[in-house]
Amino acid sequence: MKTILLSACSALALAGTASAETLTIATVNNGDMIRMQGLTEDFTSKNPDIQLEWVTLEENVLRERVTTDIATSGGQYDIMTIGNYEVPIWAKQGWLTELSGLGDNYDVDDLLPAIRGGLTVDGKLYAAPFYGESAMIMYRTDLFEKAGLEMPESPTWEFIADAARKITDRDADINGICLRGKAGWGENMAFITALTNSFGGRWFDENWQPQFDQPEWKEALQFYVDLMKDAGPAGASSNGFNENLTLFQQGKCGMWIDATVAASFVSNPNDSTVADKVGYAIFPSKEGVDNHGHWLWSWNLAIPASSQKAEAAQKFIAWATSKEYTELVASKEGWANVPPGTRTSLYENEEYKKAAAFAEPTLAAMNAADITKPSVKPVLYTGGQFVAIPEFQAIGTNVGQLFSAVVAGQSSVDDALAQAQSATVREMTRAGYIK
Repeated sequence: MKTILLSACSALALAGTASAETLTIATVNNGDMIRMQGLTEDFTSKNPDIQLEWVTLEENVLRERVTTDIATSGGQYDIMTIGNYEVPIWAKQGWLTELSGLGDNYDVDDLLPAIRGGLTVDGKLYAAPFYGESAMIMYRTDLFEKAGLEMPESPTWEFIADAARKITDRDADINGICLRGKAGWGENMAFITALTNSFGGRWFDENWQPQFDQPEWKEALQFYVDLMKDAGPAGASSNGFNENLTLFQQGKCGMWIDATVAASFVSNPNDSTVADKVGYAIFPSKEGVDNHGHWLWSWNLAIPASSQKAEAAQKFIAWATSKEYTELVASKEGWANVPPGTRTSLYENEEYKKAAAFAEPTLAAMNAADITKPSVKPVLYTGGQFVAIPEFQAIGTNVGQLFSAVVAGQSSVDDALAQAQSATVREMTRAGYIK
């Protein structure tokens, strides 16, 4: 009888396992996503009928894989981590499932308006934000003090360049500044586009003509390349967000201008050797140009229309992007390490504001970003550090490769801009923007 009962129990257990749905989740290898994976037992314990399978990829690879899969209805993934660039474009193509089943307690109205707006098409939400960001300056207060420098409330690029060169100390392995150099529309071109916006430049004019032959691009790119040469790290053409994060945490960067989400990592004493020596300031502008780059980004969880497990997928998305998940992270890792930039309530939370010195600068940076007017000159497109048209992914990556080669010493600024102009004219003509 014991043998029969044990066999029956085993059969039931196997039947339960067999009936469980497995969600395949594609995500980026950023710190907040890695932390989420480590906390998913909280979700699976509450939803024993759902199992999770993770596909964690470097940023450029993730974009390539999920774009190919969704465009071909490949069905490899049930949940994708995508940006606010992809969401409206893919939703209009019918490639994403509307998130109408997040639950009564989800509180969609608590999402920051700028973030929610970028994920909404025709009044419907097609992705939920895991974290949001703008860009800002993170800098070593001890190095500034040593050099007799004081960060202005609204710094200019002229000040940043001068400060970066002054605090560079090659003998001590300290680079004055770390900036993205790795090729990719969402890697080096995210930074360079925001930089050029702040110099008064634009990708396209009102007739969709590329603008790489204009003086703003020449000035911005030359400024960037010279600064990287004089005060940047060796091998900068291979450095993206994660590589520069590591350098800053190791004390090898005097300044780092990048996504605001990095603040919780550079200020975490468990990971950063300079955690107690970090200051924050708004993204620079050029002297005489009222533009701080307009960087606004969110990493979001979305369900491809090809998934047959939309109900289970919405349960996971509701868990991972909820106020309750934020509280879970706070209880395990501290308030300073919760995913930022998505909910109004977080920036009203006194515990968070007390624990995170970067909370106020982050919110200020996000509120300053106006993706409807990325340049001081008129444009037909929206987007801060990207251009919100389907063709930008391919065009931006190609241009990013040209500019990364300049940083690597394999090309000149003039040659790269000339090639970017001709290649982009060709692609925009092919796509029908230019007649």
